[in-house]
Amino acid sequence: MTDLRPPVPLLYQPVIEAALREDLGLAGDQTTDAVIPAEAIATAEVIAREAGTIAGIEIACSAFTVMDDRVEVEILVPDGTATEAGTILAEVRGPARAILSAERVMLNLLGRMCGIATLTSRVVAAVEGTGAAIACTRKTTPGLRTLEKYAVRAGGGANHRFGLDDAVLIKDNHVAVAGGVGPAIAAARQAVGHLVKIETEVDTLDQLAEALEAGSDAVLLDNMGPGILRKAVQMTAGRIPLEASGGITPDNAGEIAATGVDVISLGWLTHSAASLDVALDIVI
Repeated sequence: MTDLRPPVPLLYQPVIEAALREDLGLAGDQTTDAVIPAEAIATAEVIAREAGTIAGIEIACSAFTVMDDRVEVEILVPDGTATEAGTILAEVRGPARAILSAERVMLNLLGRMCGIATLTSRVVAAVEGTGAAIACTRKTTPGLRTLEKYAVRAGGGANHRFGLDDAVLIKDNHVAVAGGVGPAIAAARQAVGHLVKIETEVDTLDQLAEALEAGSDAVLLDNMGPGILRKAVQMTAGRIPLEASGGITPDNAGEIAATGVDVISLGWLTHSAASLDVALDIVI
């Protein structure tokens, strides 16, 4: 199982707070404040309405305690768990106003993260036994990268770069401006420190040969079919990691993984995942 240590609260609490501020606006929750007495206490259940892989339950439920630290949350299903429809994920008890006012923010974040984890687990299952890792990309929702990449890990996937400062990834446009694969790698090698890895995106086997000659630490094979990928694996002979990307779906991921590539990266793990249907039911 992929390491599921959640992000430290310092990294996600600002997201929770910003989402709550957005929802509460300047006047606060006019409906709840008008209808629910200030002293009312409620008990509620967080429920998965459809089957999926859970991610971010503790993170999302922190919206309740941000609203009011008297709210108590009991997590019943840990992240990374595959659940059936109707599963109770957590129980919440405390001031009713806080629970109701934080409900939508909590559900939005939880559904989003569970959707990503569910999609990731589907692709991971498709490549089981091949040795290829499934990784996400930087194609994340602005402001939610930490949470979305954690959701990928909860689904059994791996994280690619978190940002531009993680490593050097020379893309096709870098190559075009630099004047070729070799010159781009040479310039990067001269500019960065000895601990910084350099990965190079290539479109052809000729470019792969150039990247190998120039000393790239890893190569991203962009939009190559299985036949070309197998040739790339043979050319590289295990010297450096090979990453396949572009046009990969759960339906063809197994075939791509069988070529012998080390990593398969898919942007749509984060940019196209549908949110899992989750709900909050008051059970007083």
